[in-house]
Amino acid sequence: DILKEKNVKAVFFVTMPYVKDEADLVQRMIDEGHVVGNHSNNHPVMPEQTIDKMVYEVMSLHDYVLENFGYEMTLFRPPTGAFSIQSLSLVQSLGYKNVHWSFAYYDYDPEDQPDVASALERVTSSHHSGAIYLLHAISETNAALLGDAIDFFRAEGYNIELFR
Repeated sequence: DILKEKNVKAVFFVTMPYVKDEADLVQRMIDEGHVVGNHSNNHPVMPEQTIDKMVYEVMSLHDYVLENFGYEMTLFRPPTGAFSIQSLSLVQSLGYKNVHWSFAYYDYDPEDQPDVASALERVTSSHHSGAIYLLHAISETNAALLGDAIDFFRAEGYNIELFR
C-alpha cells in the first residue's frame, strides 16, 4: 500500500510456498507493475545443491508462476545470499540475472523485529547511488519505516528506480 501511495515500484523475490499462500498478493504485485523475482522453490543454500537440484529450485517456481500468473520471472536472488561460480553460472544459463544487494539487516524474523526508529536510521544512513536494499516483506518494522525512508531518499535527491 505504501509503495502504491508513494508511486514506487519494487522487486519482490518469492518462494513457492509464498506464491501458493499469497496468490492474490502476487497477482497484485504483477498488476501494479512491480517485478516478481525468483527466490527458489524451497529456499536452499544453492551452492550445497547438485546441479539437478539447483535447476529444479529455479525452474519449478519459474514454471509455476508462468503457468498460474502468465508472468515470466527473469531475476533471481539466491537464498541467504550464498552463491558459487557454479550456481551463478547455472542460474544465468537458465535465463536469469542474479541479483545481490548492497544493504541488508536482521529484519526477517517476525518474532524478533528491530525497533522502527533505529531501523530507519540504519536504512537511511546507508544510502548511496545505485543502492539495492534487501528489505523483507514479512517485517512489520519495514512496513512501518518504508514511507519515511522513501521520503528521505527523495529529499536527498535520489530517484527510486525499478531494477530489471
